[in-house]
This record gives sequence, structure tokens and C-alpha cells, in this order.
Amino acid sequence: MSEEQRTWGGRFEGSMDDLTRDYTAGVDRDLYEHDIAGSVAHARMLGATGIIPEGEAAAIVAGLGAVLERFRAGEVEWRPDLEDIHTHVEVFLRDEIGAAAGRLHTARSRNDQVSLLNRMLVRQQCDLAAAGAEALIAALSDLALTHAADPMPGYTHLQRAQPVTLGHHLLAYGEMLLRDRDRFRDCRARANVIPLGSGALAGSPYPLDREMVARELGFDSVSRNSLDAVADRDYAIEFLAACAITQVHLSRLAEEIVLWSSAEFAFVRLPDAFATGSSMMPQKKNADVAELARGRSGRVLGELVNLLANLKGQPLAYNRDLQEDKAAILNAAAVVVPTLHIFAAMAPALEFDLERMREAASGGFSLATDVADYLVRKGMPFRDAHAVTGGLVREAEERGCELHELPFDRYAEASDLFEPDVLEIDVDSALAARDAIGGTAPARVREAAEALRTEAGS
Repeated sequence: MSEEQRTWGGRFEGSMDDLTRDYTAGVDRDLYEHDIAGSVAHARMLGATGIIPEGEAAAIVAGLGAVLERFRAGEVEWRPDLEDIHTHVEVFLRDEIGAAAGRLHTARSRNDQVSLLNRMLVRQQCDLAAAGAEALIAALSDLALTHAADPMPGYTHLQRAQPVTLGHHLLAYGEMLLRDRDRFRDCRARANVIPLGSGALAGSPYPLDREMVARELGFDSVSRNSLDAVADRDYAIEFLAACAITQVHLSRLAEEIVLWSSAEFAFVRLPDAFATGSSMMPQKKNADVAELARGRSGRVLGELVNLLANLKGQPLAYNRDLQEDKAAILNAAAVVVPTLHIFAAMAPALEFDLERMREAASGGFSLATDVADYLVRKGMPFRDAHAVTGGLVREAEERGCELHELPFDRYAEASDLFEPDVLEIDVDSALAARDAIGGTAPARVREAAEALRTEAGS
């Protein structure tokens, strides 16, 4: 790299070793839109405040527009010797307008320029992730309305526990994703503070109009402390944390799909468009989309730990370690955003075996709690009702039958509070009984689905 091309070469003699050049190169080549937008706003402010002549500011803005078109047209050859996107833009600008390009970096350091680029990137990725979460929430809400009254077993410890509806189960993921969407929105708000004008670390001696730049770039406010502004990466950590939590939620849903599509559960048939086959076993249909979503969770979790570990030993202000932030942001987003969208497309195509799920919901003594609740409503303390019902379950196990298949005289012997209507307890009555807010009663599921869809669209 020639000294003329370096943004920092005046103090150095000789050329950079190629190993150093390649090792220190950035990963921001595709972020030219953000970088140029920041430079345009900065140049306009420099001209408006008289820090540089208005004519030169206008020439810079026009030149940056030409550089942007070159990037968009794919006419830019990436040069490793130019280190990063910032230097590429500045060198290409010089090609367009000559020496006036050198005015652009007035009152600006790469430290606050990098922080600006990162915040714009996180802001963009938060919007994409939030939109992806909303798309999946809408798909799950629609499915929940369709299956608001279709029973399935609810599980604890992966053992059948109590019946729920399929709609209720799907809405649990909708609630998780709504929180995920809100985390991305919260992160965006905290990222939306402009650092430009902080200089390398100490601020600027020029009469900057930082509010003007903030308005042009859509930032809510300007940073109050120049040291913090260039060294802070909390917003990136928040983004990675939001990504990690979201991907864990998607991984849990993926695990359900893997289990449900197995022959052992057989609750769902995978659509051909979202499954693959086996190269050896012709009968196989594999839940590869779900499995890859589950497997890629480790990558997202790793990026969060990566940046936390990166920051933990850094003194103020800027250190080159911080260059690793963009890779972490982009890597996490490259998993989470596509996974949200493919799940939103896959969910409506899942084919549920509703009869199989209904049958499973009524098996495994899943109505035992309802039998105990029957006694409680007749006045028996719950602990006593629990013990009485547990005895009936034990007897049914010994007989190899379900609770409702026991003869009524066994109920009568267990407690004189039982009447023949205890044998009428079934899956549908158990579901209908859970009509409190947040319960699995079909009417509550429909209410919750509508409310979730409305909130996700707001």
C-alpha cells in the first residue's frame, strides 16, 4: 500500500507486510451503503457549518453519489491493500473528484466513523430480525386459530401431562417470538444514538452540527461522551443476545418438529418442500430444515460469547479488537433472519394428524388431574384428591386400561364423592374447563391468537 493510499501512513516508512495486510483486513466490504450515507451527511454538515467550503462539500456529495453507483453496479474491485470500506470509499472518491476528497475526513476519525457504521448496521439488522419474527408470529397465529379446539398432549419432562390444544401449544412460541421482536426493537432504540463527532476519543475542535447529521441519518439523539461513543459496543452485544435468545426459541420449535414428525410421535407430516430424503433409505423423509436451525444455534450463541470475551479486557477507548464486532453481527444475523423466514414459510405447510394427536391427548392418564379436580369441586382438599386419584391410576395401570375405562364401582369404593358423571370426563371437557385467561380452552386460544396477531402487527 502506498503512503498516499494509507489513511495513517505519514509516520511510517516502508510497506506493510502482506501477512499483516491480510490479517488486519476488515469484513465490511458489503456495508458501502451505510458508509457512504454517513459520509454524505458528514460532508453536508461540514459545508453547512462553513468548516469546509460549500462548493467542495457539494462536490464531495456528488462524488460520493458516483462512488455509490459504482458499488451498486458491481464495478468496484475490492483491494485488500485498502484495508476496509472507509478507505475504499475515500480512494474511489479521490478518483472521482481529485484532491477535494481529502476534505471529507475533516473533523472525523475512523473510530467514530466505524462506530457510526456499526450502529447503522445493527439498526438495519434489528429491523430485519423484527420483521422476520412478526412474519412467523402471523403464521403461528393463523395456525392457532385453525387448531384452537384440536387437542394434543401437553408434556412435562417429555411425559404426557395434561391435554392442551394444538393452537395453544403453537401460541406459546408466538409469545416467545413477540418478546424476541420487542428485544430487537429495544436494541434498535439504544443503538440509535449517533457517535459521529466524537473524533478518535476526545471530541472535535470544530463547530460541528451533530444534530443535523443525526436528523439526516435518522438517529434519535447524539452521544454525550466521546470516549464511550467510540468504545461502546453494548448495542452489538444486545443485538447478539437478542439473536441468541431468538435462535434458542427457534431451536426449541425445531426440536418439536423433529419429534412430532418421527414415527414414534407421528403428529405431523413434513411438507416435501421443507424436507429431504436419504441417499440410502428410500422411505426416509428428514426434517433437515428443523435440524439445521437447531444445529446452527451454537453459531449464534458463540458470537455472543465471542464479543463479550472480546470486550472484557479492553481499556478505553478504541482498540483494534473491536474490528471483530461486525463479523459477529453479520454472522449471527445470517443465521437468525433466514431461519425466521423459512419457519414462517414452513409452518403453514405442516400437515397435522389431528386424530392421532387427539388419541394421544386422552392416553397416558392425562385426565388424572381433572379427576382430582372433580373431587376438589365436591369439597375434598386437593392433596387428598391427589392421593385418591393416584390410587385409581395405579389400579388402571395394573389392569392395562385408561382411567375412564375403570368400572364406576371402583370410583365409588375410592370415594363416596364420585358420581357416575365422573366417567364423562374427556379431553374436550378438560380443555373447556381451563377457561381462565391464559388457559387452553378453545375460546381463550382464539382470543389469544387474535391479540397476539394484533400486537405483532402494531
